[in-house]
Amino acid sequence: MAAAAKHLTPVTLELGGKNPCYVDDNCDPQTVANRVAFFRYFNSGQTCVAPDYILCSPEMQARLLPALQSAITRFYGEDPQSSPDLGRIISEKNFQRLRGLLSCGRVAIGGQSDESDRYIAPTVLVDVQETEPVMQEEIFGPILPIMNVGSLDEAIDFINRREKPLALYTFSNSNQVVKRVLAQTSSGGFCGNDGFMHMTVASLPFGGVGASGMGSYHGKFSFDTFSHHRACLLRRPGLEKVYALRYPPHTPRNLSVLLMAMETRSCSCALL
Repeated sequence: MAAAAKHLTPVTLELGGKNPCYVDDNCDPQTVANRVAFFRYFNSGQTCVAPDYILCSPEMQARLLPALQSAITRFYGEDPQSSPDLGRIISEKNFQRLRGLLSCGRVAIGGQSDESDRYIAPTVLVDVQETEPVMQEEIFGPILPIMNVGSLDEAIDFINRREKPLALYTFSNSNQVVKRVLAQTSSGGFCGNDGFMHMTVASLPFGGVGASGMGSYHGKFSFDTFSHHRACLLRRPGLEKVYALRYPPHTPRNLSVLLMAMETRSCSCALL
């Protein structure tokens, strides 16, 4: 950004953040678990748009945990470390950081790690506090905390108290719930009843807002980001008597005509 600023070059900046995933009581827990587990543990959680934590009621948590365990076992087998479909942590530094996060809350699923292989098992944490490190930084790994909320209002308030995320996910059989979360929150992108598939659609912009970035790209949005939209108005040289209304001295009559001509109109013509 410093180099771009030096030359007044436009930029688009995509950052990460903690992407919330609200799970409503009115949904099928296994369907939610399948989709959340796939997108959370994809590339061992090392994607900037992965669901970073779940917000749900205690009742939904009780239904969701066995469904998540079932999904993880179906995806990666009884021994995920031997699965060819589960990646490894990109660096020793990130491995050590992630292993430190395993001490937050209580491990409900997974929790195993192997430093020699930079392996961390697909993990679900419960009884997590908002002040713990796992809820203060982007996880960027195969760890999924679950936090309990008492209502949709509480979930929305929780999301809005924090920095604006790069992505936000909502699962519910009720379109009204999905639309309400969409309307009452702000995020770079939003997906209802799925993971980060919105970023695979070239006709949709991809980017952050606030702390999660600025600008957007993908498809034509990439072209527009780095294009200058030049304003251009071409006038004929005649009609000077009409245009003379703009010139001083500004009589009350001329001023009233000017104000009328400058009113916003539905047509694209410009009188003055």
